[in-house]
Amino acid sequence: MTHRSSLIKGGLALLLVVFVALLPKLNITIPGVLPGPTYTPGTMQVLAYAFLIAALALSYHLVFGLGGMLSFGHALFFGAGAYGLAIVLRRLLPAELPSGVGLLIAVLITLTIAFVVSVGVGALALRVTGITFAMVTLACAQAMNVLVRRNTGGLTGGEEGVSITSAMVPSALIGVRNSINLYWIALAILVVVYLASVWIERSRIGHVAAAARENELRVRVLGLRPYTVRLFVFTAAGVLASMAGMGMVLLQSGTTPRVTSADFTLTLLVIVVLGGVGFRWGAVVGGLVYPLLDKRLSDLASSSFIDSLPGILRIPLSEPVFILGMIFVLVVMFLPGGIAGIASRLRRNAPVTSSLEDTGVMARDAVDAADTPGTEESAHGPR
Repeated sequence: MTHRSSLIKGGLALLLVVFVALLPKLNITIPGVLPGPTYTPGTMQVLAYAFLIAALALSYHLVFGLGGMLSFGHALFFGAGAYGLAIVLRRLLPAELPSGVGLLIAVLITLTIAFVVSVGVGALALRVTGITFAMVTLACAQAMNVLVRRNTGGLTGGEEGVSITSAMVPSALIGVRNSINLYWIALAILVVVYLASVWIERSRIGHVAAAARENELRVRVLGLRPYTVRLFVFTAAGVLASMAGMGMVLLQSGTTPRVTSADFTLTLLVIVVLGGVGFRWGAVVGGLVYPLLDKRLSDLASSSFIDSLPGILRIPLSEPVFILGMIFVLVVMFLPGGIAGIASRLRRNAPVTSSLEDTGVMARDAVDAADTPGTEESAHGPR
């Protein structure tokens, strides 16, 4: 990619962000997709929710797409951000603090907690690989889910979850008339997570993580440590996921145990596959499409058209989860590149290649160069 093309893409991305930020000021209606014009509070709530899910899917892309680590416990970090912020606001901060200052302190404390949890889980889970790694992450997530549901220490509210009150947050984030501020916060979180993902993928750490995904043994021969690199990627993804969790608490004024469940992580996996595994912007598209699709399928499942079908069709099609599952199977079978893969094929008229291709190619080239005869010193490092 040339410097000029990078500037053009960066400029177009900036214009897109500005346009999306101005949507609440515009009167745009998309029938069948949005519940109303873009300036209405209901539509802003739906879009803000989609932004946060997209940010969460993008953080999972770092683990699964860049690092090649199949995690079944990524919801743990989203839940750590959501529950962490709510609990800190309710229990740990003095009541006399101004709400704005208190929220800022709570965010910093929650990010610290998410960092510690991410490092701890990653340091444990990355001792193993493959399906064993997935099972360890699943066990950690399930452990947190049990603690949350049992209202440990009276902090999490059990099955009812935990909520925040208007006294805990600035007045600019309270009420229907301030939905636009929550919309902008959700968009800002998505932009920050995206920029962080770009930086990680294009950094030396990202190249090493991609190389380790392709051939870990040859990376070790270079004298590099895949464990440390993967731990960094895993931790960064956990902290970014916690940011999305904090945004969700502010948007919904609370959280429930579902955000810590394994089902929620499987939803993320579906989103990433739907958008396109390995495509950075595919994770964003999948995160934006899935919540809207889920809502529309729920409306379809309860429609009169479905009720008029024979029982053999009506019963399964009346369950939105069944329809989503069928869409997932069809995408895996016939569109392995997901939505992003379709766009890539149409644009290039060539086989589908992911946004990680350049990273992976550069990493493999570095490994190959170091592995060729005459480069033994650089490959093995100084003794």
